[in-house]
Amino acid sequence: MRELRAGIAQLRPAVLDAEGTVDRVVAAIERAAKDGVTLLAFPETFVPVYPLWCDAGAFGQWEHDPAKTAHAALIDASMEVPSPLLDRVVRAAGDHRCSVVLGLNERVGRTLYNAFVVVDREGRLVQHRRKLVPTHGERLVWKPGDAHDLVATDIGGAKVGGLICWEHWMPLPRQVLHDAGEEIHVALWPTLREMYMIASRHYAFEGRCFVLAAGMILGPDDLPESAAIAGDMATTDGLLLDGGSAIIGPDGSLLAGPVHGVEALVTADLDPALLDREALALDVSGHYARADLFRLDVDQRRPRTRPSDG
Repeated sequence: MRELRAGIAQLRPAVLDAEGTVDRVVAAIERAAKDGVTLLAFPETFVPVYPLWCDAGAFGQWEHDPAKTAHAALIDASMEVPSPLLDRVVRAAGDHRCSVVLGLNERVGRTLYNAFVVVDREGRLVQHRRKLVPTHGERLVWKPGDAHDLVATDIGGAKVGGLICWEHWMPLPRQVLHDAGEEIHVALWPTLREMYMIASRHYAFEGRCFVLAAGMILGPDDLPESAAIAGDMATTDGLLLDGGSAIIGPDGSLLAGPVHGVEALVTADLDPALLDREALALDVSGHYARADLFRLDVDQRRPRTRPSDG
């Protein structure tokens, strides 16, 4: 790994407006590059928003009209991979020589996935993975993903991987990424609650890697009427999602943040020498692994989306 400046774009999305949110993504890439950032991370499903209304009590009721309206709006505003809209992000990454990890709602027909993509600084789409298990109420929104791109990708100078939200409490996917030689891990969250920060810092300590823990900003007034079902949800200082983004070192210490309650570009310079220093005490893919006793097999095929797919 070479030394680099990493950043997290803790922003408000243009809720249920994919074009408008991509405008904000492109602007954030440009701004971050001017600050010397060469790897920029965005939160979980930043495009076009994390559908937090799935946690509203009424959302799971049969024939609930506001839930149907919110879901239809999310389908309409979600992104296909690849697509002309995603191409704008790819071009911006290449133009500004800044690798990007972007969380998004992915649309395949009328089915949605919680996904993220990695675009390298050459302007190439190099990774596309889907959340393995939607959590709790999310199962009404997203289809389960697969392990097809559960990998650490070389973005030119660093191996980068990522997990989405509660995947950080799935021990086997964590081990897969540790074994892949991950040097920088992107932890995509909607916001960083206390336990989410604990999980992110634990991941850094366990994997002896840097972690970019990314959250977004979202207030009740940011939601259109089609998402008003979330109106009865609890707020923190008037926000539904209050960010909390942070950059964490391979010993679990905080290098930047957490930043709560405001839009911000959170940055830190990552020193690769720290990776080998922290491996002295712990290497869960090496001297602390006992591979002679345990075996982990992974099916990394991408399954068919529809029965008629070849």
